[in-house]
Amino acid sequence: MSDAREGARFFYHRVAKVNRREHAVERYLKLAECAGATVGAQLRCPFPTGDMLPRFDEYPPFILLHPFARGDGKSLSNGVIEQFCEAFAPTRVVVVGQSDRKIDTPQNCIELTNQTSLLQLIRLIRVARFIISVDSGPMHIAAAVTDRLLSIHTWTDPRRVGPYNPDAWIWKNEKLLRVSELETARGLRRSRKFKTKHVAAVVELVRPLVPIDPMLA
Repeated sequence: MSDAREGARFFYHRVAKVNRREHAVERYLKLAECAGATVGAQLRCPFPTGDMLPRFDEYPPFILLHPFARGDGKSLSNGVIEQFCEAFAPTRVVVVGQSDRKIDTPQNCIELTNQTSLLQLIRLIRVARFIISVDSGPMHIAAAVTDRLLSIHTWTDPRRVGPYNPDAWIWKNEKLLRVSELETARGLRRSRKFKTKHVAAVVELVRPLVPIDPMLA
């Protein structure tokens, strides 16, 4: 890419001209075009249906929480995870991802950390009523298959690396916005940690979209 670092572009025969402010998907599409691919007007992101988890009941409805990421400062704290579970009770909250942490989960929380394959995770994303995730690979999978998604961004810019789905939601600097609103939004460059005090606003957004099942009420 034309904005490659450390002079890498001087070692290639072709350089794809990209705008560093564009979304990563659009930048990589230009790289694909440079390599000879034909990019159509409509972008498709096909994913498999996924594998069902053994001994996991997909009913009653649940919220999928993916709180872990490899980047510094991206992951949610244990306190935030527990607060999400408590705030959505009695609705089930299923926690997924890879982590060495131990979490004290409330009764309505199903802790599946380090217990799912990639195909099982895709299945959970497909059947969940809503997905809350930090900026991560699973978040981008969710954005490709559903708009029932909120992506939490601390120091990353959602305009460049957020969900590539105009109807998905993002949290950034205490603001909750649709992806389609990011182009005109201000104050997105600052870095702000997601804390327990921010959980209430997310619950207020998500709760009407995931009504409490009469079976659990």
